[in-house]
Amino acid sequence: MPLYRIAGESLERVAETTFAAESLKERSDIQRLLRADISVLSPDLMVVAEEFGDWADSARRLDLLCVDKDANLVVVELKRTEDGGHMELQAIRYAAMVSSMTFERLVTAHARYVGGIDAALRAEATLLDFLDWETPSAGALSDTVRIMLLSADFSTELTTAVMWLNKRGLDVSCFRLKPHRLGADVLIDIQQIIPLPEAAEYEVKVRAQRQEAERVMSARGEIFLRFWGQLIERSRASTSIVANRSTGRDHWLTGSIGKAGFQPTFTMKQQDSRVEMYIDLGKGGEQRTKAAFQALYEQREAIEHAYGSTLHWQLLPEKRGCRISSVVDGGWKTTENEWPDLQDRLIAAMVNLESAFKLPIAQLII
Repeated sequence: MPLYRIAGESLERVAETTFAAESLKERSDIQRLLRADISVLSPDLMVVAEEFGDWADSARRLDLLCVDKDANLVVVELKRTEDGGHMELQAIRYAAMVSSMTFERLVTAHARYVGGIDAALRAEATLLDFLDWETPSAGALSDTVRIMLLSADFSTELTTAVMWLNKRGLDVSCFRLKPHRLGADVLIDIQQIIPLPEAAEYEVKVRAQRQEAERVMSARGEIFLRFWGQLIERSRASTSIVANRSTGRDHWLTGSIGKAGFQPTFTMKQQDSRVEMYIDLGKGGEQRTKAAFQALYEQREAIEHAYGSTLHWQLLPEKRGCRISSVVDGGWKTTENEWPDLQDRLIAAMVNLESAFKLPIAQLII
């Protein structure tokens, strides 16, 4: 956006310029000025080190290493170019390199930055005061590393990449530094363009919700992985339906009854589970699938008698497949010490389901 100066009754446009035209260098000028007052980017930042490169097997140096009030490390990368180059890729490397940094290493980096007598003691005191920690053990650095990219402008390729990265949980922001010439003075217009400031808080909330959902899904997947593994082992003495199956992180475990398209399946919800016979004769076989379901439904009384209980018959007209199922109390929220009992009840229900359906399915002509 252009800048304007109020000149009497009119607006006078302030001429845009470039850092190169003003002989402003990337490191010795722009970086120096930001280092002296990093609050122009955000009031919650503290510069820890400049030209940081404390890692093995690499001579690369990140421009400014900062920390914020939430104990997140912040990688600040600067370019004076008009497109930002490939700075997002460079910054991701730096973020990965510092992601395992401890508070002790942070103190060492800041001590090297401030220098002088008792640098380590002063660096630790400054960091503790900034983070509002009483002692080094009072908190821990976050495993989130924020990235701030600063450039005279950004290419579409770069901004597209940044927005894609943010959607996948990273925290990357872009600041456009646009120099202007007003008489003898050079003005710099600093604008955060990604994410837009008014949308930043919303994006943080969305990111936090997504990360929490992913954490819950991961934890749930671990439950299914262990639960199904145990159930497979316990089932081998009673049935071969899932004996050769591999355990997985899904909320279902499918076995085989010996006829393609007929899938005996265990499924779990929070508070209850199901054993079911799912019928799906494949794409293009929808009519045969519904016909198979109907043929079995005509034998409902005999099948339910063999199973030992009423079954839930679902034609599922909006789907390709059909389902015949029975509910078992207890789901993935069942405490682990109760798993053996739930697994035994599911296996017993599946044995009955297999017994009830094996002959009727084998005799189907469709």
